[in-house]
Amino acid sequence: MPASPLSTSLRTHPCGSLRAEHTGQTVTIGGWVHRARDLGGLVFLDLRDRAGLVQVSFDPKTASAEVCALAASVGAETVVIVEGVVAERPEAMRNADMSTGAVEVRGSSLRVVGPASTPAIPVARGRNEQLAAEELRLRHRHLDLRREDLQRNLVLRHRLMQRTRRFLADAGFLEIETPILTKPTPEGARDYLVPSRVHPGEFYALPQSPQIYKQLLMVSGYDRYFQIARCFRDEDLRADRQPEFTQIDVEASFVQQDDIVDIAEELIRALWVEGESSFPSGRVRRMSYADAMEGYGIDRPDLRYGLMISDVSGVFRGADFVVTRTALDAGGRVRGIRIPGGAALSRKQVDEIEAVAKSAGAMGLLRLKRVNGVLEGPPAKFLGDGAVDALGLAEGELGLYVAAADHVSHAALDKVRQDVAVRMNLVPAGVNEFVWVTDFPMFERDAVSGALTAMHHPFTSPNPDDVSLLDTEPWKARAVAYDLVLNGTELGGGSIRISDPVVQSKIFGLLGIDDETARTRFGFLLEGLRAGAPPHGGIAFGFDRITMLLAGATSLRDVIAFPKTTAARSMFEGAPSPVSADDLRDLHIKLES
Repeated sequence: MPASPLSTSLRTHPCGSLRAEHTGQTVTIGGWVHRARDLGGLVFLDLRDRAGLVQVSFDPKTASAEVCALAASVGAETVVIVEGVVAERPEAMRNADMSTGAVEVRGSSLRVVGPASTPAIPVARGRNEQLAAEELRLRHRHLDLRREDLQRNLVLRHRLMQRTRRFLADAGFLEIETPILTKPTPEGARDYLVPSRVHPGEFYALPQSPQIYKQLLMVSGYDRYFQIARCFRDEDLRADRQPEFTQIDVEASFVQQDDIVDIAEELIRALWVEGESSFPSGRVRRMSYADAMEGYGIDRPDLRYGLMISDVSGVFRGADFVVTRTALDAGGRVRGIRIPGGAALSRKQVDEIEAVAKSAGAMGLLRLKRVNGVLEGPPAKFLGDGAVDALGLAEGELGLYVAAADHVSHAALDKVRQDVAVRMNLVPAGVNEFVWVTDFPMFERDAVSGALTAMHHPFTSPNPDDVSLLDTEPWKARAVAYDLVLNGTELGGGSIRISDPVVQSKIFGLLGIDDETARTRFGFLLEGLRAGAPPHGGIAFGFDRITMLLAGATSLRDVIAFPKTTAARSMFEGAPSPVSADDLRDLHIKLES
């Protein structure tokens, strides 16, 4: 029986696994020198591996002078193998901050197996020592990954991945891999293209998602599929985006929306349990897209606090106030939020909130507050005596309003709501508010051309009640689509797919994709649908984002082993990089100067 599941011919125990019950045992451990202290002959090394830290002491009374001298000479991050006896530390010398803090290894031999140069960034830090700059840490990622918090994050990532596989396999899903080199298809972002050497002038695309392939698997009779899929999107990056990412991809046949929502909800519950975070005991609430936009200004609302948006157009209708009259006459509305205690905010603070609204496209904010039962603010003199009650303002409340078209007020009031919640300390700590957002529109308008574009993707099924609208007012049709949102962050989304090739062709036409283009780009999907497709649907969750949330990290880069920067560069290995003229010639590519 091995001493530890991680024991090998070179070690009997991981460093961080040693406890009081190992006292008296002779052990062989290997790891990186975390810290070294020479107390005038008595040398202490903190030795580190994935399992944690343990203190090793070298005493001239029990170790040779050569071993003690070698221990005193090794530098930080040198890899050594130590043999010694586990001993309990004296009570006063124990370290409660270390899981191994009750014991130490009294070393008798020491061997350097991995000499190390002076590390470019520190791995061991003092309590108040700041991390090196992120760009420098990404440049030396092999050292950064040795830090305890990153190792903890990647261990959590592993656990979540294995829990996903166990849960879905137990639910009857088959893990099936789909191609990485595939056909370019529109998924909302640019494709990463891969030139073919053997087919001059032709290109593969890296998949933005396995969408079409998983639908074809349903057509082929594999009625429950999943994949922990690598996906690639060549888009402008943000802190919460990476050009390559991992998603939990799920598809099932003979299902309706509730079937997918139920299995997805139970999967997320399992992951939140694995991540030791709270999940609601009952069913996750549902909210329509229309209600989310009306009440919160965004389709991924944060429900941890109030500040709901209300429509007060009726209060201003007929008022001789040019700002609101102009907006209402143009078909807009007056909408806003009420802030409890907001009347106490200073003019400067409200100006800062207004700047947030302006950054989201609003011309400004209308300000009204109730003080001693009286309505105060620039628009107050244009309103009647009953306006204070009609607005619903309680004593001490501040109302902030946007007079504009809905798309402007949605964006502005969403940003205002978020800013005010943080400013007024309204966001409760440790609270998880999940919500399913459903009944998304099938289409949205392109801001420049006005053409219809798919709200999600062109394979989403229309709501059966709205199919007739596709021939008359397609922009009013709803989709059978659903997103799971947590505290204002989208965890994932999916839909019931189109299984009828006639309907799929109609959707392509509404999106401006003619028959020839549809055959060229999606012919293999249409061929599959014509072969007989069951009703099917699925969902995909952003695995990196889920891991980030459960790890309590602030960046996706903290839960990915080798991430890209926001400029889509790999700092450690130096990618992307130029290639030789010979390589370009083999790929039939010529660069323009």
